[in-house]
Amino acid sequence: MHDLGTALLHADPSPSLPVPFETPLTGIAIAGDDHVTRLKWHRLQRSRSDLSFTPRRLLEGLAAGASLEVDLRLHADHSFVCLHDATLDRETSGSGPVAAASLQQLRRLRLRGEADATGPALILLEDLAELARGLAAPDALIQLDLKETEAALDRQTIENFRRTLACIAGRCILSGGDWQAISRLADAVPAMRRGFDPCAEDTLEHLRDGIDCLDFVESTLATAPDAEMIYLDYRLILAAEGLGIDLVAPFRAAGKAVDAWTLNTDHAGAARSVKRLAALKVDQITTDEPDALQALFEMGRG
Repeated sequence: MHDLGTALLHADPSPSLPVPFETPLTGIAIAGDDHVTRLKWHRLQRSRSDLSFTPRRLLEGLAAGASLEVDLRLHADHSFVCLHDATLDRETSGSGPVAAASLQQLRRLRLRGEADATGPALILLEDLAELARGLAAPDALIQLDLKETEAALDRQTIENFRRTLACIAGRCILSGGDWQAISRLADAVPAMRRGFDPCAEDTLEHLRDGIDCLDFVESTLATAPDAEMIYLDYRLILAAEGLGIDLVAPFRAAGKAVDAWTLNTDHAGAARSVKRLAALKVDQITTDEPDALQALFEMGRG
């Protein structure tokens, strides 16, 4: 573990990083008639032009009390790096499998955008912990979205996870699609909250009627009884509504919060979708552009 200054140096070696942040006035939540829905900054993005997983957006979001998401990929030195893909090629200046890269190799890489522009260095799990230990608004929450299966987790990895995140566990929720992997890691960090994403690529096509929807809810609750948050493809929620089924209500009745992922303003029918999700009282909407999505929601309201 290193200190905040070292974490900042690794994450962005430029001297301009400590410039004061402007407190966001938008992009945190949307308010319906009787319910507030948080807007989660998907991959630490506040706009579509942002690079994913930058320390500046992490610090900005923590200060603003935002809900934030980072993906976790296992690297060769039994710990994690904040990346989505299994390979380095698309998101970074490197190439090859993330799992084969050492910590020192990852330290030399830079984030890469769609136009091949390079940005700051990657955020390692140790950097994330140090950055998140600073001042943060009480409502700030970091979703750690695990992209690994239980089979990839050995004792050293679990111990490194415990030692690194014990100090910030109260600001985090560990999620993913492999409940056994989530449980093994979270068991090592008692204060760590847990979330579960039951959606597979073919889930939507299998929800053909109300019985299928209710079976999906029951199966999810049975698989992940200790999950505090259930992460659902927003299209699943709206498709169920089209069948006359409120997919959100039974999860909330079971004491689970519901996140609807990932809605952006360029999606077909986005304006109607965000209004319907808010009306169904989802607790959170995942988006790459929280400011723009809030503006779309508020358009025409008065």
